[in-house]
Amino acid sequence: MTAPTPFVVFSDLDGTLLDHSDYSWSPARPALDVLAQLGAPVVLASSKTASEIVVLQQAMGLGGLPAIVENGAGIIGLQPGTVGERYSALRKRLDHLPEALRKCFEGFGDMDVARVMSLTKLSQQDAVRARERAFSEPGVWHGSDAEEIALIDALADLGIAARRGGRFLTLSFGGTKADRMAEIITHYKPQFSIALGDAPNDIEMLEAADYGIIVANPYHDPLPPLGSERTGRIIRTSKGGPDGWNEAMLKLVEQLKLTTGRM
Repeated sequence: MTAPTPFVVFSDLDGTLLDHSDYSWSPARPALDVLAQLGAPVVLASSKTASEIVVLQQAMGLGGLPAIVENGAGIIGLQPGTVGERYSALRKRLDHLPEALRKCFEGFGDMDVARVMSLTKLSQQDAVRARERAFSEPGVWHGSDAEEIALIDALADLGIAARRGGRFLTLSFGGTKADRMAEIITHYKPQFSIALGDAPNDIEMLEAADYGIIVANPYHDPLPPLGSERTGRIIRTSKGGPDGWNEAMLKLVEQLKLTTGRM
């Protein structure tokens, strides 16, 4: 009989498992190794594209696992799905925005590779992968806060959802990291689910997990207090990025007595 999955870890990338400045994940290697020994899948959940995620999965030793891509707009590695068509339809629908709002939104589809490199500090190869969209459109907002509210309302009238992450305003036809998380939990049926994130678009995922870890990110305002922090179900790290990720995961594994010898 196959042993049940002890728990599934859902992790945001930029500013969480990846350092905000240099995209390094190496400080989290000890915790990733422990999770691999426990047979606990680590599901990357990010605004990144499938092309970007697959490369990171291979580097981290997570190849073959499902991943949540493009801010929850899609999943890879769990079941086949239609790609490409939804992105094309999304881009076409943006043409129906009022011109004054449309010109203030600069999506990845409006940028060349050099522009994406400048904004993200990615290498040329990685920037090319970041532009290979299938489900959603991240972009930069150049208007005022009031105009951004008007944009979000106009997008909603067109059936498009807008969510702000750590760096970009991302548009899609709906679906959140928490929605995709539920599908993956149904697939694995783990004893526990754990989620880690640092930005507003991670809140639903953090609250949906059995245990949530808010990873400190000094490059943007901290998340507001969440209700489950009062019970200790959600905690915060003091260290940022992969250093905080590693420390918090190792402590939580020990807290839950999920060490290799006790499973």
